[in-house]
Amino acid sequence: MLERLQKVMAASVVASRRACEHLIEAGRVKVNGQVAILGSKVSEKDRITVDDQPVAKYREQQAHRVIIYNKPEGEVTTRSDPEGRKSVFAALPRVSSGRWINIGRLDITTTGLLLFTTDGELAHRLMHPSYTIERKYAVRVLGEVTSEIIKKLKKGVKLEDGMARFLTLEDAGGTGANHWYHVTLTEGRNREVRRLWEAVGLTVSRLMRISYAGILLPRNLKAGKCQSLTPAEIKSIYQQVKLNPPE
Repeated sequence: MLERLQKVMAASVVASRRACEHLIEAGRVKVNGQVAILGSKVSEKDRITVDDQPVAKYREQQAHRVIIYNKPEGEVTTRSDPEGRKSVFAALPRVSSGRWINIGRLDITTTGLLLFTTDGELAHRLMHPSYTIERKYAVRVLGEVTSEIIKKLKKGVKLEDGMARFLTLEDAGGTGANHWYHVTLTEGRNREVRRLWEAVGLTVSRLMRISYAGILLPRNLKAGKCQSLTPAEIKSIYQQVKLNPPE
C-alpha cells in the first residue's frame, strides 16, 4: 500500500507532518537514494533517509502509545526552555523508539490534562482545526458574570486574530472570588480562553483543562503524574480523527 511520504515520516515520529514537509522541500529527504519531492508516495519496502541517516521503518499503529499527563502550574510545554523552567517532558516515561509528541499546549500558569503520543499522524489530526476536537476547561473568574456576558461569549467575541466563542459555558458552582465555570471550545488558539474572558472585562484567576477529545482528566491522577489511556479511550480518539485504532 502506497502512502504519502510526509504521512509515513510523521507516523514514524520523525517530526510533525508540517515539519516533515519542510524537510522534503529542503531536499534533505531521500527515498531509495533519490532526493524525494513533496507528494511522493512510498511503501513499507522503501528506504527513507533524512540527511542520509536512515529513518525507522513505518511502525504499525499498535506500537504507538498515548498517555495523559496532569500538568502542574509552572511547567512549560516545550522540550527545553531558555529561562531554565521545568519542561513537561521531564516527567514522561522513556520510550524505546520514537519520541513523545504533545497534543496541543498549555501555557505556564494553566494546569490539567495534556495528551502525549508517539503517533505523529494522530497528534497532527487531533490538533487540526478541521476535526473540531472539543477541549473543556474549568475556569475561575474574577468579576460578575451576568447573563448578558454569558450570551455574548457563546455568540462570539472579536479578538485580534478573529472571532471566537465558547461552544458551551456552564456554571460550575462556588461563591464570590471562588466561582467556577466550565467552558468548551473546538480551537486551540494561543490563550484563547483567557482572551475571551478578558474581552468582556473579566480576569481569569485559575484555568484547568479537564477534557480533550472526550478524554477526562482522572480525579485520582496527581499533578505531575501520567497514566496510559484505556483501550476504549484509545479507540475513541483514533475514530474521532478517522484513523484505524490499534487492535
